[in-house]
Amino acid sequence: MADRYMEPPASLQGFCFPLLNGFLTPLTMEDSESSTQAPAAHHGISLASSPVRALIRMRRKIRTLKKSRLQLDLTTGRPLDSAKASLRRQISTDRASLFKTTTYEKQQYFNFDTPTLEKLALNNQIRKKNRKKSRHVLYPGNVRKCLPVEQKSKAKRCLLLFIAIVCFQIFNAIENLDDNLQKYDLDGLEKTLQREVFGQRRAIDKLMDHLKDYLATHYHNKPLVLSFNGPSGVGKSHTGRLLAKHFRSVMDNDFVLQYYTMHNCPDENDVAKCQAEVSGMISEMISRAEIEEKIPVFIFDELEVMPVALLDVLHGYFQLNQSNEYLNAVYILISNIGGNEITKFVLQNSSKDFVNVPQELRHLVLTSLRKQHFLWDVAEIVPFTLLEKRHILDCFLDELLREGLYPDHSNIESLAGQLRYYTKENKEYSITGCKQVVAKVNLLQPYT
Repeated sequence: MADRYMEPPASLQGFCFPLLNGFLTPLTMEDSESSTQAPAAHHGISLASSPVRALIRMRRKIRTLKKSRLQLDLTTGRPLDSAKASLRRQISTDRASLFKTTTYEKQQYFNFDTPTLEKLALNNQIRKKNRKKSRHVLYPGNVRKCLPVEQKSKAKRCLLLFIAIVCFQIFNAIENLDDNLQKYDLDGLEKTLQREVFGQRRAIDKLMDHLKDYLATHYHNKPLVLSFNGPSGVGKSHTGRLLAKHFRSVMDNDFVLQYYTMHNCPDENDVAKCQAEVSGMISEMISRAEIEEKIPVFIFDELEVMPVALLDVLHGYFQLNQSNEYLNAVYILISNIGGNEITKFVLQNSSKDFVNVPQELRHLVLTSLRKQHFLWDVAEIVPFTLLEKRHILDCFLDELLREGLYPDHSNIESLAGQLRYYTKENKEYSITGCKQVVAKVNLLQPYT
């Protein structure tokens, strides 16, 4: 192999390290002393001859090492090639160890000893132990040395249990609300009213909002009192008949009462009898509804002609100081009271396309109702406004289809033109609403 030289590290300055066949050997102290004692004239020669002597000494050592290893291989019976191969492996490992920084840092001189597997494993374990950070646990005096036990808080478990119970109750309440709304089929009722009641979209929306809020639960702190007010022929009584028909279909006839003042109590001399009759029907119906967990519906029409004594009876059932079963009921009061105020308000605001009926209109109607009786103080006002001419055309078309007549557009226009209208801001409002539609359609039957 060719001779090579390697620059020694900083810690070994002053020594010469001739490299032969991958081995690095420092010069002896005798060589260094001879180099210092030589005269100045021969200083350059000594510097050149010292590496040569070291090189010769290194070659001798390598030869003796090769001979000794070859003899050992021959005695053990291994072939010569394997001995050479093992020597090459030994030289390559020693050469690789030269380039490790730990060799220069930890060893002061080089030798030919190779580390064993046990030493390597021991060094690795020592390194791992040094890497681990020691966790010092301080213990008080006269106490058994043990790690503290983590105590789990019982309050946390109770809090989780409480949250679970609340969530279950909320979920159960939502399910009950959906069940009640499905039991009364309010979605179907809303579709029926929107299809068969013309020109009262705002009133229908207000009515359905109150019914959905009240009928969602069975237990209440007060009864629901709704008041349908407006001029004649705008659909108040028609809406009441549709409500009675719907609730009879979803509940039973025993839980719906329709009371017409002109029909059930026409004579003022029979007011006492009417009082007892109305009181008995309401009490009996509420008792049956409480047993079956249903909410009865009472519809009273023509309250503008109802005697004051009978209004007092109704007002008694609207009070809060009653037993619980009397608080679970729906009362619908239909009258023409406040119709003049509604007509004036609509004509004065015909140019405004208001989406919701203003609070001013409800205040005007309530003022007129209080003059009649104070039972309307607890009622929710649902005003029915004037119908436009296009709504009258819809009424004629619907009535013709009910009677099985051909809905000729020219006949419908002719019939609608026979009615009287308020004209305001290029809009026509019917004075009598759809009240005369049935009579006009009946006149067509002899000619068909």
